[in-house]
Amino acid sequence: MGDFLGYHCSVCKAEYPPTQVMYTCPLDGGNLDVVLDIKQLKQKYHVSDITSRKETSLWRYLPLLPVPLPPAEGTPLGAAGYTPVYQPLHLAEKLGMSRLWVKDESRNPTASFKDRASAVVVARAMQIGAKVIVTASTGNAGAALAGMAAAAGQKAVIFAPRSAPPAKVAQLLVYGAQVILVDGNYDQAFDLTIEASREFGWYCRNTGYNPFTAEGKKTAALEIWDQLRLADSTVTGRPLTVFVSVGDGNIISGIHKGFRDLEALGWLGQMPRLIGVQAEGSAAVANAFHAGSEIIQPVQAQTIADSISVDLPRDGVRAVRAASQTGGTYVTVKDAEILAAIADLGRVGIFAEPAGSTALAGLKKALAQGIVKPDDPVVVMNTGSGLKDVRAAMQAVREAPVIEPSMSALKKHLESVVP
Repeated sequence: MGDFLGYHCSVCKAEYPPTQVMYTCPLDGGNLDVVLDIKQLKQKYHVSDITSRKETSLWRYLPLLPVPLPPAEGTPLGAAGYTPVYQPLHLAEKLGMSRLWVKDESRNPTASFKDRASAVVVARAMQIGAKVIVTASTGNAGAALAGMAAAAGQKAVIFAPRSAPPAKVAQLLVYGAQVILVDGNYDQAFDLTIEASREFGWYCRNTGYNPFTAEGKKTAALEIWDQLRLADSTVTGRPLTVFVSVGDGNIISGIHKGFRDLEALGWLGQMPRLIGVQAEGSAAVANAFHAGSEIIQPVQAQTIADSISVDLPRDGVRAVRAASQTGGTYVTVKDAEILAAIADLGRVGIFAEPAGSTALAGLKKALAQGIVKPDDPVVVMNTGSGLKDVRAAMQAVREAPVIEPSMSALKKHLESVVP
């Protein structure tokens, strides 16, 4: 467990002690950063003390986390994180790139990036003795909390929009969570969750609200640093660029936090450039970034990528800074481009949901616009499995033909197929 000093407001810079339950800054509502004792960590650990560890989960980075190790061995709670980084050579060749990696978060226990935040939040809930954990979710965060809570024997309550994909709702129910579908959108479910946590004393996991969610998500940055050996700046030569789909902004801000912690420790050879990708129909953070502002104006979100469909991003300020402070930018993509990217990833053996393929769609646009060069080292984050939203996946491909069970029918079909 890292040395947890307290909290720092990302807006007014106010400092707070490490109280048991604290969400946002009481002065201005700003998102809180968890503050670690970097000086003590420098004295206690060396790079090799982390990279030589045998754990193959996010708990490999326990010295840099603000929670104790939960009793999770042999459970999904102990298996979250440390997802593979693939080098899809055929995709790189198609895009004309020489150094491309895809970090596949669909390999997490509940098949999405959100397991990282939920694992750390559940560990925190166990540490402070919270009996019930609640969250709002379009599906993935809820499934992650439900699965991690079930593994820990914790009670979870999930508020989800009634429009959430059935496969995601099924996960929530199978994991035994108390599921309440809200006749409204994600933002309304989010607000109701906060009210309920105050009314009933439940511990709130909400993304972009609970500061420990970013601590879980920063572990993806720690893994990229570890897996690509970024402690040595000569490994990639040019700065690494990481493409991340963005909804409420907590994933990209969490990844930024991870790299900033490594930089403060003196363990990062070169700060990666972070590029956020949003659907055109849900682009509140991108709009603010390109306006040169940190004021996030809500939108009427409408996109096939339900996991990043957000009217008012709750971590928008830090999401803007994740790009601006790393020399990155924001790219917006159409739903048709998101669907095409599902097929692109599928052809190299990676099955992504729309929010996961959004990052690749952004890379394709960034290449066309000269934002990245073909020889730039690039990591694309696939944030979730295509099995989460099969209806969307079917829109990305042609329907399978139906033929009679005869050789003549097969030959006729094969003759009609264009090579």
